[in-house]
Amino acid sequence: MFEKIKKKFNAERFKLTYKRLLRRLKKYFSTNILFLTYVITSVLISFLLRYFTIGIINDFKALLCDLAVVLLLGSFGYLINPKHQFKYFFGLNAFYTFLCILNHIYYTFYMSFVSVSLLGTLSMLGEVSDSVTHKLKIIYFIYLLAPITLIIVNRLLSKKKYHFTVGRYEKGKKMFTRTSSVSLLIVFFIIITLTNQEGSRLVKQWNRDFIVQRFGLYFYTFNDLVQSIQPSISPMFGYDSSAKVFRDFYANKDYTHEKNDYTDIFKGKNVIFIHGESIQNYLIDLEINGIEITPNLNKIAHEGLYFSSFYPQISIGTSSDTEFTLSTGLLPSSSGTVFVNYSNRNYETIQKKFNSLGYYTFSMHANAASYWNRETMYKSLGYKKFYAKDSFIVPSDKNDENFIGLGLSDKSFFNQVMPILTEIRNSNKPFMGTVITLSNHSPFADVDKYGELDFSITFEKPTGEYDANGIEIRETVTVPYLEDTEMGNYLKSAHYADEALGEFFEALKQSGMLEDTIIVFYGDHESKLGKKNLSLLYNYDPMTGDIKSEDDPTFVSFDNYKYDLIKNTPLIIWDGSDSLKREVTDVMGMWDVLPTIANMFGFDYKYALGNDIFSGNEKIVVFPNGDVLTNKGFYNNLREEYIPLTEEPIDTLYIERIKEYADERLDVSKSIIVHDLIDKEKDNLERVILNEKEAEKNK
Repeated sequence: MFEKIKKKFNAERFKLTYKRLLRRLKKYFSTNILFLTYVITSVLISFLLRYFTIGIINDFKALLCDLAVVLLLGSFGYLINPKHQFKYFFGLNAFYTFLCILNHIYYTFYMSFVSVSLLGTLSMLGEVSDSVTHKLKIIYFIYLLAPITLIIVNRLLSKKKYHFTVGRYEKGKKMFTRTSSVSLLIVFFIIITLTNQEGSRLVKQWNRDFIVQRFGLYFYTFNDLVQSIQPSISPMFGYDSSAKVFRDFYANKDYTHEKNDYTDIFKGKNVIFIHGESIQNYLIDLEINGIEITPNLNKIAHEGLYFSSFYPQISIGTSSDTEFTLSTGLLPSSSGTVFVNYSNRNYETIQKKFNSLGYYTFSMHANAASYWNRETMYKSLGYKKFYAKDSFIVPSDKNDENFIGLGLSDKSFFNQVMPILTEIRNSNKPFMGTVITLSNHSPFADVDKYGELDFSITFEKPTGEYDANGIEIRETVTVPYLEDTEMGNYLKSAHYADEALGEFFEALKQSGMLEDTIIVFYGDHESKLGKKNLSLLYNYDPMTGDIKSEDDPTFVSFDNYKYDLIKNTPLIIWDGSDSLKREVTDVMGMWDVLPTIANMFGFDYKYALGNDIFSGNEKIVVFPNGDVLTNKGFYNNLREEYIPLTEEPIDTLYIERIKEYADERLDVSKSIIVHDLIDKEKDNLERVILNEKEAEKNK
C-alpha cells in the first residue's frame, strides 16, 4: 500500500516538474525570440560556409564552437535595454555574414580562409579585380539571409510590441550570466575533449581547412587573430622554442651534398628562369581537334629535362609563395605571406648564391613593383635589379591589342625584354634572371586577343532513320564543345602564352644567347578552374552534349585526391643539347629546385629543406597545409587519410614517418621565417655543431 502511494506521489511530482519545465521553456522561447533568431541564423551561415567550401559538415564540434562564440558575444546583448537589443544583435549578425561572404570569395580564389595577417594584401585585389569579380557567384550572398531574417523577425515583433512586453520583466544581468555560463561550459567541454593533434594544429595553424572544419569559422577567426598579433605584440614570443627547433634540426643535418651525373654541368653558364603563370602540367601534349595547345612547351619538354610530377608548394601567397620557395628552399608562411609580412628577414637564397659566383641577378615583370611587395622582398632575396612595370611600355587602354589579362601581353613583354637581355649579356658578366609572365592569369577573359583556336567537334551522328537497304542514316553534326566555357578560355589563353614563349625562344636563338644560356621553365601554380571544368575537359560526350555517366568505362573521376594530384605544373630544364633529354617521373616539389640547381651550377647551400632531385634521398613533397606526397602515396592532412599510388603495401609506420617528416620541416620553416633565425642563430648553430663534433671526437 505504502509503495503504491509512493509511486503515485513520485509520478505526480514528475508530472508537476515536467509541466513546470515546459512552462519555463515556453516562457523562455516566447521572450527570447530575437536572441534565438540571432543565434540560429549565425550558426547556420557558418555551417553553410563549411558546406560550400570544404564540403565537410559532419563535425559536431564545429557546431558547438560556433554556438559557444555566438552565445558568448550575444550574451552581452542582455545588458542592453530590450528596445535597443536589435541593433546589437544585428551588428553581430552582420559581422558574421561579412565574415562568411569574405571567406567564401577568398576560398574560391585562393583555396584558403582569410587571415588577419592578410589584411595587408587586400590592397592588391585592385590589381586582380577582374579575376575576383569574374568568380563572384550569387551563392556567395546566401549568407545575407541571416541579417534579412533578423530584420523581418524584429519588424514582426515590433508590431506586437514585443520589446515593450519583454522589457517589463527581463532580468538582463541574470540572463547575461546564464547565457555566458552556458557558452563557457561548452568551451570547457571543447577543451577537455581536445586531442593533442587538434591542439597542435590550432597553435601551428598550417591547415586552415582543418581548423574551420573542426572548430568552425568564428573560433578559427578568433584563433587566427591571436596567432597573427602575437609576433607584433611580442617579437620574442616563442623565440626560445623556435630557436631550439632550428638548432636541433640543422645541427643534425648532413651538409655533404653527394655528386651525381648532373654535378657542375652548367657551371659558369647563364640561366633564365621563366615563371609561367597558371601553366598546369596536363597542358603538355594536350590536343583538341588535333591542335596542340602548347606546341612550344611540348618541344622543350621533349628536348630537355622534363619533371612531370612537379608540384608548387603554395599557401595563400600563390605566385609570391612560388618565388619564395624556389629562391630559398623553405616553405611559405602559414600566417600571412612572406613577401608581405616577413620581407625584412635574412634568407639564404639562390640569388645570393649566384651573386657570390659573380653573376648579375635580376627579375623582370610588367606588373607594379609594389604588387606582392616585390620591390622590397626582392632586395631581401638578393636580386641586384628589378625591371618592373615602369621599365616597359604598358598600354593604358585595356582595349589595346598589347593589353591582355592583367596588363602587358606576353608577346609585347618578351619583345621588350630582348633589348634589356642583350644589354645585360654585353656586360660580359654571367647572369641569372627571372622572367615572370602575365597574360595567362585568371579570369582568362580576353578571348578576342588569344588568336583563333577552334574547339568545335564534327562527327557522324545516327538519326534513328534507315535507308532502303536497312542501313542507319547518319548526319554530320558540329558541336561547339569548349566554346564559351572557363576551360575553353583557359586553353585559348594558355595557347596564346605558349605562342609568346615560342617567339621568345626564337628571339633568344637569333641573338645567339641560347649558346651559353640555360632555360628553367616552371608553372607557378594551378589555374584554379575546379572539378567541373576538368570534368568538362576529360568527360565530355559530343553525342549527348553533356558529361559522361560515371558508369561509362572512359569516365575520369575527380575525387578529392585525383583533383589534388592534378594540380602539378611542368618544370623543364633546357640547354638545347640531346644529352639532357629525359623525363623525370619522381615526385618533386618547388623546394627541391634550389638544391637541384645548386648541384648543376656548382654552389653550396645550408638551409634549404628540399633535396637535389638526382640525389639518393627519398622523394617527398610537403605542402604548407600538412599534406604529403611521395612516390608511394598521398597523405591528406585534413581528412587524415592515406592513398597508395603503387601496388606496394604501406604500413602505418611509414605513414607516421612521413607525417613526422612533414611536421618537423613545417616547424623549422615557420621558425626561420617568423623569428629571422638564419640571421640571429647562425653563430649559435655553429657553436652547437662544433660542440657536437668535439663530443664525437672524445668518445
